[in-house]
Amino acid sequence: MEKIIIQKIRSLNGDSYSLAEKYYGILSVINDLKLTQREVQLIAFTAIRGNISYASFREEFCKKHSTTSPTINNIISRLKKFGVLIKVDGKVKVAPVILLNFNLDVTLEIKLTHGD
Repeated sequence: MEKIIIQKIRSLNGDSYSLAEKYYGILSVINDLKLTQREVQLIAFTAIRGNISYASFREEFCKKHSTTSPTINNIISRLKKFGVLIKVDGKVKVAPVILLNFNLDVTLEIKLTHGD
């Protein structure tokens, strides 16, 4: 008889942005993407703002995280290779398959299985 272990974990988050950061951090770990904290922050920010193409959004991110526009460009390039960020109608956005409405609570079901 197969034994299944179920563990429930609850995380309280202050706002949509911190919820998005947690979610993308978990996706990074589960999928072994090895994303840096700054990369996770950029994905979360892009998900909340809708895109990272507007100069005002980039400036806001740079101020919030004490970084530079060239750094953002490097991160975007790397995340596009993973398919996390995509270009749609000239705007860099989070891929729809991993884009959630972070104004709502998020419940994840994670199943870790053996490779058999």
